[in-house]
Amino acid sequence: MSVPTEVTPLGVGGAIPARGRHLSGLTLRREGRMVLFDCGEGTQLQLLRAGLLGDRLEAVFVTHLHGDHLFGLPGLISTLGLQDREKPLAIVGPEGIRDFLGAVPGITFGEGPYRLDITELPEDTQHEVVYQTDAFRVEARPLAHRVPCFGYRYEETARAGRFDADAARAAGVTPGPDFKTLARGGTVLVDGREVTPEAIVGPERPGTAVAYCLDTAPCDGGRALASGAGLLIHDATFGDGEAARAGETGHSTARQAAEVARDAGARGLLLTHFSARYSETQPLVAQAREVFESAAAAEELVSVRVFPLEA
Repeated sequence: MSVPTEVTPLGVGGAIPARGRHLSGLTLRREGRMVLFDCGEGTQLQLLRAGLLGDRLEAVFVTHLHGDHLFGLPGLISTLGLQDREKPLAIVGPEGIRDFLGAVPGITFGEGPYRLDITELPEDTQHEVVYQTDAFRVEARPLAHRVPCFGYRYEETARAGRFDADAARAAGVTPGPDFKTLARGGTVLVDGREVTPEAIVGPERPGTAVAYCLDTAPCDGGRALASGAGLLIHDATFGDGEAARAGETGHSTARQAAEVARDAGARGLLLTHFSARYSETQPLVAQAREVFESAAAAEELVSVRVFPLEA
């Protein structure tokens, strides 16, 4: 069975905290590796409550330089140092994030207990892979907000195609080491003739993709990031009655978020960044589901599992 990606919202509130809602932050985890999207005030406390505060965090992706998305970052960096972290921490965000962190007493980039590897995205960035490992990559695209803002797409490395044991046996291959060789893309010999994996192993299967798009009005960048994604996490600051205000402030309504998910062919939608004016999120979910049935409200510290499509 495929290993899922665990999505854990840490804060689902808008620009100011509300009772029961923290400011923006969300983790993605798979097989012991973890990345963080946004780091609003209180994020490290939410990580602690979730049992996720520690060395497994390898990268932080900040959407924009509004305080509700990054004022928690200096404290998190400090705490990781006090925990004797040694491995580098990657930080990606718009131009200006280095100056912001550099102004905080005690934060250094090349000294101290561990290194900060900072990638700044120029305002004119259109599409860039900003972080890549053997297991996944993260790409950025611009969103539509009042200040330079970037959404991110986390996509796991493609998996090997499905092995057809019946086809292998029909080709005369004996189960055992030769099966493993073919499954790994190698060629084997059967009675002096070559059997290649092309006839035995199906095409590569895409890994899980998750898109993170906030703060933003509906835009092409968000739709591109969400294209075919297993899950879209999208700004849903307002309900239908505040559509004009959403446009004025560079945010989305829940219905608009659903339209982005539908148009992009995403499989699921998680609404977040709720304005403090809404004490309940169910009306927003109902509006979204009129457009996109697989919509839900993000709940703090309630994880969602995203599985890759099986082929």
